[in-house]
Amino acid sequence: MQAELIVDARNGTGESPVWNSQEQALYWVDIPARTLNRWTAADGSVQSWVAPEMIACIARCANPADGWIAGLENGIFRVKPTEDHTLDAVRLTETRHDSTNMRFNDGRCDRQGRFWAGTMLMDMGAAARVGKLYRYPASDGLASKAVFDDFIVPNGLAFSPDGRTMYLSDSHPSAQLIWSFDYDTDSGTPSNRRVFVDMNAYPGRPDGAAVDEDGCYWICGNDAGLIHRFTPDGRLDRSLEVPVKKPAMCAFGGATLDTLFVTSIRPGGVDLSDQPLAGGVFALRPGIKGLEEPVFKG
Repeated sequence: MQAELIVDARNGTGESPVWNSQEQALYWVDIPARTLNRWTAADGSVQSWVAPEMIACIARCANPADGWIAGLENGIFRVKPTEDHTLDAVRLTETRHDSTNMRFNDGRCDRQGRFWAGTMLMDMGAAARVGKLYRYPASDGLASKAVFDDFIVPNGLAFSPDGRTMYLSDSHPSAQLIWSFDYDTDSGTPSNRRVFVDMNAYPGRPDGAAVDEDGCYWICGNDAGLIHRFTPDGRLDRSLEVPVKKPAMCAFGGATLDTLFVTSIRPGGVDLSDQPLAGGVFALRPGIKGLEEPVFKG
């Protein structure tokens, strides 16, 4: 299946693609550039807004006037695009990291509109287990209380169509595991953690993910240039190629939610002659529809 380049973005770390059906537009972030970006399907135009800190993950607010909820470096913020192409940012909760040089990474809302996001040490080479997973708002009112800890790079957050299964991975080379959890939709509590897929058995590290209408889990195989689809019982169903080595996250969108958008990473200091489109945003049409991304209702 041929991947179509829709934006030659050259993102350092393109992440968190979210389709806005009202605007028929794709939003995503470039973490090191601190930008929120928008591609409009009708004319192919691209706009960007700069955040005050590195911005890693986003979810639309239920009220469009409220903008977005986002995980930045030092907390969870509400951000709103302005006419001068900056993001107006209001901190919702401060996060007390266990180490310096940390930031948020992957995140999204559950089907009920709670925002989940994980943190990581930016020096992946340290392999430090200081990453945590947060839920906002927390059920006990402690907005900055971690639900899980002991991660290196928490990633791959996703929820089944009925919301009763939560997926989460650790994408560090020393881990490469994807877990599934039973998820209490009333309280927002995951339990019964078990290994869903051991990605050490497949090409690529587990990065960002999406779930389709059949309940299958799509995960970017970072370093392998692949997007894998796993069935709800953890069986590999197919793998799709993209023309870059480091796909970062995928999301369904398009007029009928039948397009799989993929963001990617453009690593610095390496020869990119074999992947000149690294950091681009791509579109695949796998013949399967996705689900509308949940909005934040906190």
